[in-house]
Amino acid sequence: MPIRPARRITDTSPKNFGMFAKALGMEADLIHLELGMPAEDTPQHIKDATIAALQAGHVHYSDLQGLPELRSAIADQLRRKNALDLTAEEVIITNGLTQASFAAFMAFLDAGDECLLLAPFYPQHVGKAELAGAKVRIAPLDASDRFSINRTLIEPHITAETRAIALINPCNPTGRVYSGRELQILAEIAQDHDLLVFSDEVYQDITYDGAPHTSIASLPGMKERTITMGAFTKSHAMDGWRLGYIAADARLIGPCLKMTSSEVTHVNTFVQHGALAALTGDPAILSGMIDRDRARRDLVVARLNQMPGVHCAPVEGTIYAFPDITATGMTSQECADRLLYETGVVVEAGSFYGAAGEGHLRVCFGCAELPVLEEAMMRMQRFFNSV
Repeated sequence: MPIRPARRITDTSPKNFGMFAKALGMEADLIHLELGMPAEDTPQHIKDATIAALQAGHVHYSDLQGLPELRSAIADQLRRKNALDLTAEEVIITNGLTQASFAAFMAFLDAGDECLLLAPFYPQHVGKAELAGAKVRIAPLDASDRFSINRTLIEPHITAETRAIALINPCNPTGRVYSGRELQILAEIAQDHDLLVFSDEVYQDITYDGAPHTSIASLPGMKERTITMGAFTKSHAMDGWRLGYIAADARLIGPCLKMTSSEVTHVNTFVQHGALAALTGDPAILSGMIDRDRARRDLVVARLNQMPGVHCAPVEGTIYAFPDITATGMTSQECADRLLYETGVVVEAGSFYGAAGEGHLRVCFGCAELPVLEEAMMRMQRFFNSV
């Protein structure tokens, strides 16, 4: 008799890599704008600090929560930039935001619980909630209102079983940076219904045109019911390093630490020195990287808005544009497929992020240099001119 996998594997949604999977192995001149992989290299001072730590013998077990000096630096930054009153003891270093969110979901969701996702949503959060035994409920936001947080669209999807809301701010895939008023609405919902908030803030450093990022945990009454998660992945081009963190009230940290220490004991010791260098290095390096992302954004948004049947709203944060292609008459998936097979430009269908994303494409401008983006936009222009 064949060995049967656990039901948490067989009875949950399959892992889906969207257009990346379709493009994989194609022998064509492809331009990949479907993955949120930074075009930048990791800054040299971060590499140097990591090499120095390795050469200095920082190769053994270390603190289960992460290096104390790194946790202190994260707590300092969160106090300074995010107005979060946290200590180093309220921070756990994780293997990227993926492990941070998985640990949080596993620590606080039980079988039969419900986790509410605001749509368009990040698809990987669905699998994590399901693996924890929870059911995912979707609250579709309104594209005509720029996917704003709206109580009347969210509250009807809350039931007696709803335990948590997953928030992504700045938002992947829409490029929104939620206003303080929008976050206050969500905070009121969470408090009125006694909900936990999983707050994915991996793009907090990548905002444009003065759009202010606010951590929902900084709002009154929210620290004790918010698990804030961040990472060095996008801001410092460290996606392959797998370095992130959980930051939360001490009463929430214990359950998360039980999960992370059971999964991996702790994060690789010497790479944490690289993360420390990322936080303590010259801020002009990070500013320069964001300036280059802004230039990429400006090019892509302007060019998309010149294409027939395409409208792209301003991108306030992240490295993604989310153009509306409904005027073309194509579905999101049809459009993404045709762009792949007819032009070699790989973008993600908006429907990959739930039904609320239908009629849109997600275009990652942060994953390519300007000449490559120029070529991609030329190919897309020709395509939309012809449909």
